[in-house]
Amino acid sequence: MKRRTLLALAASTLLLAACGQSTSDTDNNTTDSAATGGSDLLQRINNGGTINVGTEGTYPPFTYHDKSGKLTGYDVEVTRAVADKLGVDVEFKETQWDAMLAGLDSKRFDMVANQVSLTTPERKAKYDKAMAYSWSGAVVLAPTDDNRYGSWEDLKGLRTAQSLSSNYGELAERYGAEIVPVDGMAQAIQLVKQDRADFTMNDNLAVLDYLKKFPDAALEIKLTAPASEQRGSGLVLIKGDDAVVAKLDEAMAELAADGTLTKLSEEFFGADVSQQK
Repeated sequence: MKRRTLLALAASTLLLAACGQSTSDTDNNTTDSAATGGSDLLQRINNGGTINVGTEGTYPPFTYHDKSGKLTGYDVEVTRAVADKLGVDVEFKETQWDAMLAGLDSKRFDMVANQVSLTTPERKAKYDKAMAYSWSGAVVLAPTDDNRYGSWEDLKGLRTAQSLSSNYGELAERYGAEIVPVDGMAQAIQLVKQDRADFTMNDNLAVLDYLKKFPDAALEIKLTAPASEQRGSGLVLIKGDDAVVAKLDEAMAELAADGTLTKLSEEFFGADVSQQK
């Protein structure tokens, strides 16, 4: 009787151990699946599902609502073109800029299309960026008939209208220009047009947007930052899903090759901003 009881206890112990092992294996599989980070997104892309993309919707010409209320803009239309190449639907989640990356972290959306460039070590360690679809950098804007701008060294001694806290002001001072303080780009342009400043310096994309809106301003870009100082913006997602990044890169490369990026650039900026100059 004692021997039978001991055998029964041993069998029960083995059964419990097996069940525990089975449960543990299941838990490990679940953990491993979750740890792949982005496998769900990859499956949705492979199966023609929907990708969710965070964007502002209030930042023209990149992401905004047109007169009919439709969400559009360069970043928005590029994302739609990428979705078409991937064979998926896209749903935009409009979010304030300050909450954009936090929304990505909390998985409110899969990626961000909002002129994000990973310029800090912290961002580079946390996020991945697909192939850039726009490039920006400092440019010098001056009157069309002013021919003094052969090189950046020619800025020495000239007056530039800049915000005192602007990085562009620091760059202009580095080349020996004299700062004429202003509150922003609109005021800076007015001073240049009034000959109260020789030039102003700002981001290439912002200046192209202005020139597209005001083609009769009698101003033009005289100098453009070298390629090494330009920043590329692309679709940004949480690091760890290399397969998705590869698919985004492939789709973006096709859009560059077939002229779609150039066409969209010229539509929103009047120039091709999709290539590094």
